[in-house]
Amino acid sequence: MASLTNHTQLFSAVLVSAAVLFGWYSNTARAAEETTAAIGPVFPVASDVRIAGDDKQTRFILDLDKKIPIRAFALADPYRVVVDLPQVTFRLDSGAGTAARGLIKAFRYGLVMPGGSRIVFDLNGPAKIKSAYALDPANGQPARLVVELESVDRATFDQALAADGRSELRPAIETTAVVTRAAAPNSAPDTRPVVVIDPGHGGIDNGTQAGTETEKSLVLSFGLALRDRIEKAGKYRVVMTRTDDTFIPLNDRVKIGRNQSAALFVSIHADALPRGEGDAQGATIYTLSDRASDAEAERLADSENKADAIGGVNLTEEPTDVADILIDLAQRETRTFSNHFARLLVGEMKNTARMHKHPLKSAGFRVLKAPDVPSVLIELGYVSNKADLQQPVSESWRSKTVGAVAQAIDAFFARRVVSAVPAN
Repeated sequence: MASLTNHTQLFSAVLVSAAVLFGWYSNTARAAEETTAAIGPVFPVASDVRIAGDDKQTRFILDLDKKIPIRAFALADPYRVVVDLPQVTFRLDSGAGTAARGLIKAFRYGLVMPGGSRIVFDLNGPAKIKSAYALDPANGQPARLVVELESVDRATFDQALAADGRSELRPAIETTAVVTRAAAPNSAPDTRPVVVIDPGHGGIDNGTQAGTETEKSLVLSFGLALRDRIEKAGKYRVVMTRTDDTFIPLNDRVKIGRNQSAALFVSIHADALPRGEGDAQGATIYTLSDRASDAEAERLADSENKADAIGGVNLTEEPTDVADILIDLAQRETRTFSNHFARLLVGEMKNTARMHKHPLKSAGFRVLKAPDVPSVLIELGYVSNKADLQQPVSESWRSKTVGAVAQAIDAFFARRVVSAVPAN
């Protein structure tokens, strides 16, 4: 039996490694999960990190409990280096990645998909990857991941980027929605309206942070509670863009809504004001607009729209399969529904949650840009405000506010059903 377990673990490790090396994420990660279901996944552990060097040459060292395969590449505008690796459990100090050293301005790390983790270095300028490799444990030292960077000029950087062929990097993952309450085989088609719940951020992207609380965790808890409340009523089919700590690119979140023919898309976030910009409080409901309703809305949209850069993916993809005029016509009707739902949300949430002094706002959020899916973004409050932060961490507040959002969803669909019924 011990021999069988060892062979099973070895087979699982080979599958995950192949996924990272060759980009076979969607199929192999699923196979690996099935193989390890009985024994539970055991991921490599990263325990310590060090950076040495200057603005000419910089070395990054990550201590691991076992050797792993890696893949490293550079990106421009802004200058970044991305290191892909199998799924890793990071047990680093809370401040790891925040201090600048040499060519590295800062770095982030985390899960980007089941079976795959990523480290993203923000650089102070153009640099080439002189070497990137993993070492076996030896002489009492742990296994290590080493990345050596060397400063170069922009022309040299661009040449290396072109040779690498990654100037138009796309996520190497087939993102699929997490559908809850799936229909049984051979059952009648599920004709209930589809509601997509989109907890923001995740994985390598923490979102805003206050002490030990991260936005990605707060909004995931709220999103799962909202799913459970909606499912309990049985009126809608619920789709989650994520149910765990996984990074989902913005465009993929939009595609989930469209691919599932969603009747409503609800994105959940929690804002924070940068230090020195005053103190704000209260929940806010955002809808899509080409022109932001105020400077704060524009700042937030710009910040959220840069989330994909954290994961090291390209932000240039725009819809090209539909003529602009058709998109515009579809969006006009969609925005009307979105604005109606936003007003319903404010009406319900003001009974349970502290609302912003201007609770209805609009801005150009990428995650709201599906032309045919009514979409809103809920900012639960400002984690930079102590009073607001106490709310999403409270189960009592979360339960009441989830109930308010669920009531707004009911009211939205009740109005649409009534509107669709022809007059006698």
